[in-house]
This record gives sequence, C-alpha cells and structure tokens, in this order.
Amino acid sequence: MKINRKFGIAILGLLLIGIGYVSLSGGKSSDSGHDMGSMSHGASSDQMSSSDAMFLQMMIPHHQQAMLMSQLAVKNSSNAQVIALAEKIRDAQGPEIAAMKSWLKVAGLGEDPGHSMGSMKGMLTEDDVASLKKATGKEFDRLFLAGMIAHHDGAVEMLSMIEKTTNPDIKRLGNEILTSQSAEIEVMSQMLKAIG
Repeated sequence: MKINRKFGIAILGLLLIGIGYVSLSGGKSSDSGHDMGSMSHGASSDQMSSSDAMFLQMMIPHHQQAMLMSQLAVKNSSNAQVIALAEKIRDAQGPEIAAMKSWLKVAGLGEDPGHSMGSMKGMLTEDDVASLKKATGKEFDRLFLAGMIAHHDGAVEMLSMIEKTTNPDIKRLGNEILTSQSAEIEVMSQMLKAIG
C-alpha cells in the first residue's frame, strides 16, 4: 500500500512538472511565431523601438491620404483601370491602417507623429489635393497617377526607418509595402504613359 502511494505521488509530481513545462514552452512559442492574425492584434508591440513607433505614426496619415486619393478616383474617374487600381490600394491600406493603430495602442503610444504631414515623403500638399478634387476626365487620371506614384515612392523611401527593426509584425508590414507598392509604381507608370 505504501509503495502504491509513493508511486502515485511520484506520477503526480511528474505530471505537474510536465504541465508546467508545456505552459512555459507555449508562452515562448507565442512570442516567436507570428501569423496574420497576431499581426492585426499587435502581439509584438513589446519589441517596438522608437524608430518603429515613429514609422507607424508617420505611415498612418500617409496611408490615410492614399485612401482619400483612392476614394476620389473611384468617385471621379471614368477609367476602369484607374478605378480598379484605386480600389486595390484602398482595400490593402485600410486594414494596414487598422493594424498600425492597434500596435501603437497596445504599446501605449499615440498616433500623432509630432510634425506636419507636409514634411512626410510623397505627401500631396493641400493645393495638390484641391486640384485633384476639381479635376475630371484624363486630367484627373493624370494627376491621380502622378500623385500616387510620388506617394508610393515616398512610402518605399520611408521603409529605411525600419531597416533594423526586430519587430516581426512591422518587418512583415514593411515587406508587404515594398512588394505591393513597387509593383503598383510600375503599373501606374505604364498607365500614365498610355494616357499621354
């Protein structure tokens, strides 16, 4: 009877140690593995550097202006290719804005970059936006494409801010911006030449 009791206690001890190990290793795996789901919830915000934060604070309004430009294109353009491109940009950058805001919030940081949006690379001025709103037909398409090419160029240039980031979510976002916007620049350059 005593042997069975000691054996039972030993087994219980081993089980408790095993449960503790699984719990600890599970915690470690959640820090190292990031999928698209974790990206949207700011799971790696504890690894956010000051450069990471500044990048997000600048890229949010940068994306927001691209969204505004895209909405104007959907509304004002009669060119099916321009409209399709604008919808693609809108659909990609909307979720990215939501993710960036979430990461800053989880890190306990605000969204204000602390300086004028006009100083951000590729941003349209208020006059540029006003001209875009007034334009119609091919003039609108030319202004939109030229403006968005410069806007995308600016976003790609801003990626230099996160070259050394250790934050996997921000690194993934940077790679997505580089890939998608570089490809869109090529497409828009061809469209602009076609419009003449």
